[in-house]
Amino acid sequence: MSAAQETGFGVPLVGPAFGSYAPDEVRWLLKDLSHVALEADVASREQQIQAGLAHYAETLPVEFQPDAAYQELFHRVLGESAHRLAVAVGAVTDLVLAERGTDVVLVSLARAGTPVGVLMRRWAQYRHGLDLPHYAVSIVRDRGIDANAMRYLAAHHDPQNVVFVDGWTGKGAITKELTAALDELAQGGGPRFNPDLAVLADPGSCVRTYGTRDDFLIASACLNSTVSGLVSRTVLNDQLIGPDDFHGAKFYSELIDQDVSAVLLDAVTAEFDSAAAEATQRYSDIVSSDRSPTWSGWRSVESIREQYGISSVNFVKPGVGETTRVLLRRVPWRVLVQDADDPAHEHIRALARARSVPVEVVPELAYSAVGLVKEVS
Repeated sequence: MSAAQETGFGVPLVGPAFGSYAPDEVRWLLKDLSHVALEADVASREQQIQAGLAHYAETLPVEFQPDAAYQELFHRVLGESAHRLAVAVGAVTDLVLAERGTDVVLVSLARAGTPVGVLMRRWAQYRHGLDLPHYAVSIVRDRGIDANAMRYLAAHHDPQNVVFVDGWTGKGAITKELTAALDELAQGGGPRFNPDLAVLADPGSCVRTYGTRDDFLIASACLNSTVSGLVSRTVLNDQLIGPDDFHGAKFYSELIDQDVSAVLLDAVTAEFDSAAAEATQRYSDIVSSDRSPTWSGWRSVESIREQYGISSVNFVKPGVGETTRVLLRRVPWRVLVQDADDPAHEHIRALARARSVPVEVVPELAYSAVGLVKEVS
């Protein structure tokens, strides 16, 4: 009997049975729902969610599959940004190790955080000779973090060694969700985890552990499952997830021929040598700066919401990563950009053209790009 079974928990999922990452790169604390038809048309799904008839985590959007031109654009974006990504990976990993110790457990927020968790684990091996455990768990806006996954972690590791990892911050909704969910878990008699979130990019100034506060493109935002280990967004649906289950997700094994998850990881890892000195300087600059979150991004989002007559901040998605996600899997209304010809926004312009979404130039924008979701209910 495994240690997981002895403590009454499910067994983590690993590749290649679940996901395309190697088994030692990440263990998914998820329930495999690959056999369940959960995908819904993006427009009808959006209408159900906005009408309050369904929660976004109960179903999955039909995933955008890029044409050849967009795939070529992804590879170009990755080539142009891999070094910058490596610097941010190195800086945030060194910051975590310096402040939280070398026996940390990386726990990425699936799925946007998972490629980042894998890269941080690789940097810790490359730079410090460490073999850090890495898990991926689900967190759902308005529903909290997977409490069963947290109990599993507490049964196998010291909760104070757990470091939560995500790709980037937008307005900070998940940052707030994580803190509130972990507080609720502890107040209910569960384990106490440190809510400090580590991210590659913190353009919204929502966290104190980051690799940069620049609003730049993290290439994994350009695609969906094919850059995230072929794993879907996480699912929390009472008909499929029982009280003792982890949150769920699907493994899209049928997309293996289109998978570029390893391509992204290897491209950034290949830059570690050339990025090492710059990452050390970035780490020093961050440590010596005022890292206190200002939540400037949230204030900017509130201003945009008021200016455009939008009913909820949930329809305002700030930052280049979130803007990309709006175009990939929501019903977009319009896109706001600081600069009409920003080279880093070529993929955004391509997606906007493909979906006939207007792009509006707003030079005073606090982020380089903001995506606005269409209100359809």
